[in-house]
Amino acid sequence: MDILVFGKDGQLGRAFQGQLNNSSFQAGGNVLFVGRGECDLSDLSQVNDILINIKPQLIINAAAYTAVDKAETESELAFAINASAPEVMAKYAAEHDATLLHFSTDYVFDGSKKGAYSELDKTNPLSIYGKSKEAGEQAIFKAFASNSNSNGKYAVLRTSWVYGDGRNFIKTILRLAKERSALQVIQDQYGVPTSASWLAELGIHLVFDEGQLRPFASGIYHAVPQGETNWHGLACLAVQAALDAGQKLPTSLATIIPIPASEYPLPAPRPMNSRLSTQKLQLELKRLGLVSKLPHWDTSWNEQVITYVNQLTQN
Repeated sequence: MDILVFGKDGQLGRAFQGQLNNSSFQAGGNVLFVGRGECDLSDLSQVNDILINIKPQLIINAAAYTAVDKAETESELAFAINASAPEVMAKYAAEHDATLLHFSTDYVFDGSKKGAYSELDKTNPLSIYGKSKEAGEQAIFKAFASNSNSNGKYAVLRTSWVYGDGRNFIKTILRLAKERSALQVIQDQYGVPTSASWLAELGIHLVFDEGQLRPFASGIYHAVPQGETNWHGLACLAVQAALDAGQKLPTSLATIIPIPASEYPLPAPRPMNSRLSTQKLQLELKRLGLVSKLPHWDTSWNEQVITYVNQLTQN
């Protein structure tokens, strides 16, 4: 089986490299990782050419335009990468009976709901970034819906607050904690921090089984660990984990000051509530007999963050 992974240089792409290079996920064929140097996703002809040349049975799109604030002035580029490129991938998968694994975001919601969002809740993105990701979801659905004879499948995994090998909130907080005696962090935006490694492993298990494509049900799934928090809570946990690991920091928990989002204005609006319900995904994993086979599925977000911070302090 040939697998094509877009976005090899991002946090999620690097996580997929770690997972797919693991012997337990050997595909019995070729795994090709491509980044900007090999394929410019804003050039749709390049995307189409690499699909035609490689002829993958599994396409993993770990790439995205993620500069949320910059997208407000680069909407054309954001839509090209987040919507048009996934549409090309989806059309190929539908036409060639391949599987597409794509990743989306909590930013497709406006954050006004009380409680966790389900996949059936109406989307209403506030930012250009969110709108471009929503357009990508719709393009994938339409590509498969318009090809009713296709045996291809797709899974769109919506997630939130991703961290891994690359720039992210946790690394920023730990860097600032080394430089400053006090920090101000937003406390009224809620969500679930998600490990890129955990997300990649989950995605692979959902669509792939010992060299074969798995017969999962196509659709959108919310994929985040257990629990919830806010940015202030995440910052406090990360700093405490670093202190417990022996890091010497001028910042203490007492000097991490909670502030409302209104005191930290940004060019692009963020959803105040990014909590995602994973009930649909849990039911599908149970149907496929995967719950017991997925390590760390029941691990809460805070346990994963502590493990991540410990790894950072050892490097």
